[in-house]
Amino acid sequence: MSVRTETYEPVDISGHRNNTAISAATETGAGAFNVWRNSFAAEYLPAGGSLVHVEGVPFEFPPVCDGPDNVRCGGQFIRVPEGRYDWIHVLAASERRCEDTVELSFADGSVDTEPLRVSDFWAAPAWFGEVKAFESLVMHYPHHVQRGVPAVMWAQRVPVTRRAGLTGILLPRNVAVHVFAVTLQRTET
Repeated sequence: MSVRTETYEPVDISGHRNNTAISAATETGAGAFNVWRNSFAAEYLPAGGSLVHVEGVPFEFPPVCDGPDNVRCGGQFIRVPEGRYDWIHVLAASERRCEDTVELSFADGSVDTEPLRVSDFWAAPAWFGEVKAFESLVMHYPHHVQRGVPAVMWAQRVPVTRRAGLTGILLPRNVAVHVFAVTLQRTET
């Protein structure tokens, strides 16, 4: 489902999903967000494959309880529709707050690095100024549901400062960072 608008271009990251971080209360063992196999509770999140808006930005929410739902960052290169963009919006979470970089590739052969900062998924205030996108009011462990321990998915953005056609995004090699959705915001003309 593509929801491209004049301003926003959701990016298909389905071919890069390699981790399951959302589970149902009846299948808590299916999640593997971190080394302890914690996961977000599906019942508190949007339906899989739905279009969600966070602060006006549309995202295609990943599948829920139907295979991998996020990209655990391991240096994946995501091709994007070539165009001039101002922002890369991501739905993301981190096993602990992380600061890393993404490499942005452009049609003219240039490459820029930009910061990707994502706060911890253990509920706490946003460390890097992100917007809380979704909150699971319980945490799933492999064998039980832990009440009183929420998990947070953040809406963060990465600037695209070069005025050239963006063609791809190289994610960091940092398995603590998980990307659930990516949407590009076009340069206003």
